[in-house]
Amino acid sequence: MKKTVVSTNCLTKKYGDFYALKDVSIDIFEGDIYGLIGRNGAGKTTLMKIITTLTNKTSGEFSLFDSNDKDLTKVKRRIGSLIENAAFFPNMSAYENLKYYALQRGIVNLEQITEAIKLVGLEDAGKKKFKNFSLGMKQRLGVALAILDNPDFIILDEPINGLDPIGISELRDTFKNLNEEKGITILISSHILSELYQVATRFCIIDKGVVIKELTKEELDFDCSKCIVLKVDNTKKAATVIESKLKTTNYKVIDKKEIRLYDCLGESDKVNKILLKNDVDVLSINETGISLEDYFKNIIKEGK
Repeated sequence: MKKTVVSTNCLTKKYGDFYALKDVSIDIFEGDIYGLIGRNGAGKTTLMKIITTLTNKTSGEFSLFDSNDKDLTKVKRRIGSLIENAAFFPNMSAYENLKYYALQRGIVNLEQITEAIKLVGLEDAGKKKFKNFSLGMKQRLGVALAILDNPDFIILDEPINGLDPIGISELRDTFKNLNEEKGITILISSHILSELYQVATRFCIIDKGVVIKELTKEELDFDCSKCIVLKVDNTKKAATVIESKLKTTNYKVIDKKEIRLYDCLGESDKVNKILLKNDVDVLSINETGISLEDYFKNIIKEGK
């Protein structure tokens, strides 16, 4: 059984009558790349700030590495974060900037600086000044700062935002490397599901401070995969016919009227005839696949 890195229970943050977070209960397990997906203002940054103690909760509770949020002294050194853009000196190199923060944090082994720079792929930057870095390089230096003290868990708020495709690809490789080779658990947020899809292993969709859905990458693939969408008068009866006559259980009942069938692709006419023959009224039938963007929109709409 996987160890829990972060667990929240009914975590709530309220400003007057406005809920930035409301009853958020999630679990992040060791080895996850946990993608927090939501529109701007959905509550992603607020959740991250509470976990890193940059802001206080209103109610509820959370734990980090099984330590209650009332006493996180022992585990704070196990966490790195990049929630707001780090302040780097424009006329200093990557190494010089990280050395400043290392000394500030009491890190005596300066080899950790070289290691962090290598892990994020900035070893070729040399003496290049920060002000001459590309946006992608600046973001990677921010990640290097987050991992400088060899954390077990890092929190990254919108690190891909504003990057070009090459920068996004480079950072994705960095995250996978940190996760797979260093065993670092990662919480990463974005407002674009297709970006997180390339790197995350689990997802949490949040909107207006409320968690709408948690799912694994495999579950997301299943929900978005090509299928036959059936609108019928009786999904219970239709499911029985699908199992007995089409010999498959590879389907999902969405609601009282809709079933998605992941088998028999290209055989919509056959499916339609069998259902009609067995007294299932087919209101509509079509073959489709759901894009990540449409899936996200549908989940938000259903959450409302």
